[in-house]
Amino acid sequence: MADGLNARSRAVIRLRGAAGWLFLSPALLLVGILAIGLGYIVEYSFHELDIATYRLREAYSAGNYTDIATRPVYWRVLGRSVLGALLVTAISLCLAFPYAYLLTRIRSAAWRKFLLVALFLPFFIGQVVRAYGWLIILGNKGILNALLEGMGFPALDLIYNYGSVIFGLVQYMLPFAVLLILPAMAAIPEDVEHASEGLGATWPRTIAYVVLPMARPGLVGAAIVVFTLTLTDYAMPEILGGGGNDFIASAIYDSFFQISNAGLGAALSVALVLVGSIFVALFFSLARTTTLDIGGQDR
Repeated sequence: MADGLNARSRAVIRLRGAAGWLFLSPALLLVGILAIGLGYIVEYSFHELDIATYRLREAYSAGNYTDIATRPVYWRVLGRSVLGALLVTAISLCLAFPYAYLLTRIRSAAWRKFLLVALFLPFFIGQVVRAYGWLIILGNKGILNALLEGMGFPALDLIYNYGSVIFGLVQYMLPFAVLLILPAMAAIPEDVEHASEGLGATWPRTIAYVVLPMARPGLVGAAIVVFTLTLTDYAMPEILGGGGNDFIASAIYDSFFQISNAGLGAALSVALVLVGSIFVALFFSLARTTTLDIGGQDR
């Protein structure tokens, strides 16, 4: 009888393992497809464009990477992209943490619903629509400047500059940051804060030394997602930047579709992946965590 129970237990374990792999298979398939696509991109990056035929040469060469390394314009665009991603990440986290904290601690159900609706509403509006909406509001003849001129103030240059790109990206990334921080904040019992304050800590010290460390996994996850999405963003810099504040995604698009140099575009794509991976590794290293466990415990 014991042997029968052991055999049944082993069968249940095997069945659960098979079910787990079955549920995981769509994600593995998607990752596999992405890996194959990335392999093709890497392969294309080692082929230079033949100006005579406007086709990639069959011979392998590192000329595209040499071109990227020796042309200052690519360094400027990449530096602008990384700086923008860091700024948007920092500002988004500073705004998202209080929002998530308030959403998990507020007592009023009506206010909680209002905050949730305000959080999810931007997802119903596409990024391009939002960017053009900011053009209408912040443009030289936009709503805000019309109000300023109506009150006797001079019009301000609020659009087609680096600041407007950062502003638009923060507005776009903020809901993502809040949604990623929210589960970590919800997992922190409010009694922990009461205990800290009962031991003599002020509310700011409780936030700094108790809540923030416990919310670290959510903050790290939000930082990584916001940084990578911003670094690879195309629409906001293209529309709000006015063509003079492009990010690296614009350079990749131009290489593929404007000058028809797929090899150079592929090399820029590989460079973008490498830079993004390095910064993600730095985020994990600085946060001293290798997990995004919502409970706030490293494994």
